[in-house]
Amino acid sequence: MSTALLLAFLPLALIALAVFWWRHRLRRRERTLFHMLDLADEVERLLDRSQERMAAMQSVVGRVPADIGAVAQASLESSLPVKKAKRDVLQHRLWIQRHGNTAGQDELDLASVALTRVRDRLAGQLKQLDEAGAELASATAAEQAAAQREPASLRRANPP
Repeated sequence: MSTALLLAFLPLALIALAVFWWRHRLRRRERTLFHMLDLADEVERLLDRSQERMAAMQSVVGRVPADIGAVAQASLESSLPVKKAKRDVLQHRLWIQRHGNTAGQDELDLASVALTRVRDRLAGQLKQLDEAGAELASATAAEQAAAQREPASLRRANPP
């Protein structure tokens, strides 16, 4: 009797195992897709913050004499790299929308890793931008304070 019960139970166990495996794959896929969308949101927020920081730095660079700050001002005024990066994020979102349900898990994992790298690189660059802005603001403030202590005859014609 126990052999018959075992033979009857074996197909049910195999079916249960197959359902468990299928659901596990489906959940992993969904987690990866949601993670990719979250990463795209993070990248977009970082790009927005970069634009804000660049706009804020224009006022600091504007206080630097034109002959020194011209290159920095030109780079801050160029929004092309940020626009291109936002377009790339949009393309990632469209890829997820179009191919997310049909792409293999390996493809999804590679896309997720790529977005993670982009996010990490942008976060590092934003940190560098903040540090450079703080250093420039500090140097500009020190230069302005020193200029105020100089005799008027030694000052530049158009003070920063």
